[in-house]
Amino acid sequence: MAKILEKRPLTPVTKLYKVDAPLIAKAAKPGQFVIVRIREGGERIPLTIADYDRNAGTLTIVVQEVGTTTMQFGELEVGEEILDLVGPLGMPLEIPVEGHIVGVGGGFGAAALLCLMRELRARGDTTTIINGAREKDLLILNEELTEICDNLELCTDDGSAGFHGFVTERLAQMIDGDAPGCPDMVVAIGPMPMMRAVAETTAAAKIPTLVSLDPLMIDGTGMCGGCRVTVNNEVKFACVDGPFFDAHLVDFEEAVRRNKMYVKQEHEAKDRSHCLKLAVGQD
Repeated sequence: MAKILEKRPLTPVTKLYKVDAPLIAKAAKPGQFVIVRIREGGERIPLTIADYDRNAGTLTIVVQEVGTTTMQFGELEVGEEILDLVGPLGMPLEIPVEGHIVGVGGGFGAAALLCLMRELRARGDTTTIINGAREKDLLILNEELTEICDNLELCTDDGSAGFHGFVTERLAQMIDGDAPGCPDMVVAIGPMPMMRAVAETTAAAKIPTLVSLDPLMIDGTGMCGGCRVTVNNEVKFACVDGPFFDAHLVDFEEAVRRNKMYVKQEHEAKDRSHCLKLAVGQD
């Protein structure tokens, strides 16, 4: 079990949790994730490690309430315990390229850039984060991201904060020479359509690009096979071979299809949970 030490709302449906997990914090590296289960008989879900503090023995995770289990997670409060917390899992993210590294975060995916960009800045790289969302109230962790990178670029679809447009439009400007300059490498974390668009944006300029295929993960240990993806014409599992892959080698057509495989079941589970709450008078 892991006790919740801090809970902070980031958006109406997104919350940050700091939990007591000294063994995981000691071993964690950027790019890895944990598997959580909040109750007996409950679903096991993968969550990206947003940050860790080895000295304090704490782990930071960000949860967006989109399905039944994440909504139940959102009901947990400080002092309560997560039943199971397993990790760190997945391959640590390695950035062989040095120079100007740009991290592109879409929605709550920006949280996963915290520990990565901090370490890259510490090794001497110039770091830029493009943090994007539909509108300003959905942008998360701006203050924390500002502290750990050289440049923070905000993008909103509606123009309510920062650049008016998609993250890929701002990235394209930088590739064309706009300040803070063309990236030597790009790391994109967020919704599948956004990562696909980033890959298309950097392909022509031949800028090395990594994407996190954690949206595909279900079991998180390679046993279910639900996260199969084709990379450079080879079948990989996002959870054990990734979650990060060369964006220009990923078969995004297949990845997008697989990402939508269980949408119907997810909606049905949410409806059942809502009806159950109504029946017991919790909603």
